[in-house]
Amino acid sequence: MTDTERVDSRIIVITGASGGIGAATAERLASDGATVVLVARREAALAQVAARCGRRAFPVVADVSERHAVREVVRDVLSRFGRIDVWINNAGRGISRPPSELTDQDVDEMMRANVTSALYGMQEVLPHFRERGTGHVINVSSMLGRIPFAPSRSAYTAAKHFLNAITAAMRAEVQATHSDIQFSLVSPGVVYTDFGKHAVHGGPDSREFPNGQEPSDVARVIAAVVRSRQPDVYTRAGAREQVAAYYATIGEDPDVRA
Repeated sequence: MTDTERVDSRIIVITGASGGIGAATAERLASDGATVVLVARREAALAQVAARCGRRAFPVVADVSERHAVREVVRDVLSRFGRIDVWINNAGRGISRPPSELTDQDVDEMMRANVTSALYGMQEVLPHFRERGTGHVINVSSMLGRIPFAPSRSAYTAAKHFLNAITAAMRAEVQATHSDIQFSLVSPGVVYTDFGKHAVHGGPDSREFPNGQEPSDVARVIAAVVRSRQPDVYTRAGAREQVAAYYATIGEDPDVRA
């Protein structure tokens, strides 16, 4: 069975699909033969992405930071197609504010945009996956969820650390009884999208940073994860080693033992 055949005919839901990584992923998966359900708040932008994806795309306007909206998406997709094979939690938002200046609202917004939206997706699609005995959730995280090297992104970094942890915990819980339900994490670094410009409190354009990736590069990795179902993937060569090196440099005082 070829990689394309393994994607062909799958029903894949993608949140945050109106631009950036989500849009590029939708286009890539649709070109591979999958049916893509595109979920986002921006109706006009979503329609443009759907048009580029062609007849295999079905746009759904919804705010995935609201549980009832996610529940309706699941119901609508099952009503139309009868099943969901892959659910990609890609919706998210950044922030530009150092930790000493964070407000309650800042923290709440980062959790709502980056954690609870993904948690709603996992929880609402899970009964269907359990009933079928199979399914795949892909949560799009960030290198900032591994290494807190950007103080101005403090609350976003914390939210992505939370997302990583809840994904691993969900995987362990569910696979104890349903081994064919997978929960994967994909961790990009800098991606050349409007992420920076759309951050809470503004921020620099992500395209101004060096050594970034195009959304299509990240989409290619996500498409590979759809096929491989690997649990933990980075989108750049050497990223895993970078994370390991970061924590190795923290070290341990040999005179301090638990």
